[in-house]
Amino acid sequence: MTSTLRRVYHITAFSWYAFIVKNLAAKDGEELPPGIFVYGGPWKYLTFLNLLLQMSFFGLAAVNDLQPGKNSESTLNRCKDLLFSVFAFPVGMFVVALFWTIFAYDRELVYPATIDTFFPPWINHAMHTFVLPVLLGEVLVQPHVYPQTKHALAALGAVGLAYLFWIVWVYLSVGIWVYPLLGHFSTPGLLGFFFFNMSVVTLLYLLGDKLNSLVWSKDMNKMMAKPK
Repeated sequence: MTSTLRRVYHITAFSWYAFIVKNLAAKDGEELPPGIFVYGGPWKYLTFLNLLLQMSFFGLAAVNDLQPGKNSESTLNRCKDLLFSVFAFPVGMFVVALFWTIFAYDRELVYPATIDTFFPPWINHAMHTFVLPVLLGEVLVQPHVYPQTKHALAALGAVGLAYLFWIVWVYLSVGIWVYPLLGHFSTPGLLGFFFFNMSVVTLLYLLGDKLNSLVWSKDMNKMMAKPK
């Protein structure tokens, strides 16, 4: 893909996510269903944090596109590749997969019907559906250098634990689980659910690495090889 199309793609994706985040942030002051934004506002929801993650990545990618000449070894480009490979792709895909799996089983466990009054269907799809094709589009737009797998998984694990502690803290503080589903688990069940989710995220990280290699195998041979 030409550099011009790549720049347009990154700027468009960044603008889209900025628009969605702005719309969600504006809801914070409205009268929402009980418990939706209590304690921590939207910052306790993985969906919202993922939108910020996607917006940050595409913003960084758009800035990186402005660098003159070949910049594959620049610090900015390495940070962009790290953000996409370790966080943006696996976390974004995880949000889509987990949300729609639980939604199909019982939407009240993850996205109660009362929310539809405040968040129209298009916002729901913006948060939980369109993330997937945008990420796959990024895979096709340009190659990404992946870090050593053990380092990537360690970083993912640390972030996952931090989010687990955050949602437990919210529950201990106000007595409300971020997602109704979590209230159905015992303590061992909650830990098991967490480790299951981290296993899925790990597989999605490996999937991203595989897709990157399949699409850009010739180009990757020309880039600096890193041990896995």
